[in-house]
Amino acid sequence: MSSYTLTHLIPLGIISFLTGYYARDYLKKQRAHLKVNKTPHSESESEYEESSDDEGIDVDSRELNEIPGPVKMALVIQQGLKMTKGKAAAQCSHATLGLYRKITNPYSEAYNPEMLKRWEYENGQAKITLQVPNKEEMDMLYAKAISLGVNCYMVIDAGRTQVDPGSATVLGLGPAPKLVLDQITGDLRLY
Repeated sequence: MSSYTLTHLIPLGIISFLTGYYARDYLKKQRAHLKVNKTPHSESESEYEESSDDEGIDVDSRELNEIPGPVKMALVIQQGLKMTKGKAAAQCSHATLGLYRKITNPYSEAYNPEMLKRWEYENGQAKITLQVPNKEEMDMLYAKAISLGVNCYMVIDAGRTQVDPGSATVLGLGPAPKLVLDQITGDLRLY
């Protein structure tokens, strides 16, 4: 009887091993694809897609969970591009969604469900729109945010409507405690 069980267990073990091996290989490829394919849309998916997003650097913001107080996002709009209000609003939406995808992606270093919970449920998903005059100042804010452990998302426009291709339109920051964001954006004017 034990030989009957053994003859059935060996093929079952081989099949289980191969299934696990190929499933693991498939998941590795999918994770690599998520890291490499930074824009979720192909060029042919929509003629109305106006921006290509630059996910940039994923920051581990879990140390910020210890900082008390309200949590918000900051959306910094580059004024030198002279976008219409509607265009700026669309670009802010891209930045908000980009930051949200980062913080909710369990495969990202930016994954922080505790900060997300604070932002979503304790602060009503607070966002503030601010302005900078040019790309150089936006880049300085980006670097400062990374040094303080705040996630960033730069929206790079595809140039199909109002601005030149490759223009950095909005820098999204957070969600992060207001105390930390104020260190980055405290001197900026409201949009």
